[in-house]
Amino acid sequence: MKGSLAIYNALKDSGIEFICSVPCANLKNLLNLIDKNKDAFTHIKATREEEAFGICAGAHLAGKKTAILMQNSGIGNSINAIASLYKTFQIPTLLIISHRGELKEKIPAQIPMGRWIEKLLDVCEIPTYKPKTPEEAYKIITYASDYMERISYPVALLFDALYWEFDQEK
Repeated sequence: MKGSLAIYNALKDSGIEFICSVPCANLKNLLNLIDKNKDAFTHIKATREEEAFGICAGAHLAGKKTAILMQNSGIGNSINAIASLYKTFQIPTLLIISHRGELKEKIPAQIPMGRWIEKLLDVCEIPTYKPKTPEEAYKIITYASDYMERISYPVALLFDALYWEFDQEK
């Protein structure tokens, strides 16, 4: 659980108050930590990623510091919400993204979006970081949560299959 715990602690220590998530197998340990510690965050489970963007936009307007947890394919579903809502109204949120479709991927349908995700985030002008260790993840999340507020726009962190191996360590 070392990888998920580092992300959980960084979110908490960064003052994130409101999390919206869409399920992903790689995020299951992190989502379980969030659900077990209900006092740390308000956690809303969304059915689709663009719904999560809408919910977090509302939470931001209500004064909450937000994060969205999703799989990278969700960015494809959310381009319009990012462009018409987040870009137009300068809404910050932290994007914790499970990067599927790279090394170790077993589902061929995940590969195209896995290869395109960084380009899509770049087109959306979303700064993107790829932590490789739990220690690096903790540090980057704390910096990124401040940075998103300074730029009034989302900041993304991509966590690939090799990162999630830290959850399998004993």
